[in-house]
Amino acid sequence: QVRLVESGGGPVQAGGSLRLSCAASGRTFSNYYMGWFRQAPGKEREFVAAISWSGGSTRYADSVKGRFTISRDNTKNTVYLQMNSLIPEDTAVYYCAANAASYTVLAKYYDYWGQGTQDTVSS
Repeated sequence: QVRLVESGGGPVQAGGSLRLSCAASGRTFSNYYMGWFRQAPGKEREFVAAISWSGGSTRYADSVKGRFTISRDNTKNTVYLQMNSLIPEDTAVYYCAANAASYTVLAKYYDYWGQGTQDTVSS
């Protein structure tokens, strides 16, 4: 069992920045690929970013590439999502997720999920 707790969300104006954190507890954090997903009102959950267990490989959704950066600190059991140049379309609940088996953009393959943190970007 892996427990994930997100933090760092909140209101921000367009063009601003936020840094989300996801603290993990339970099994060995460094054994897991980590991902960030988001869900806007009335929309399906979508992939945002993912990072390999070592942090050496990352992947991003086209909509956030160049603006968001995913990173991890295995000594702190934490994964981060730095979000810059935010736009109103980034408004969503952001979830972190853990996946032991696959470096994937597909939510269905992630085994553990946090409760989510709300980001609201105003224009």
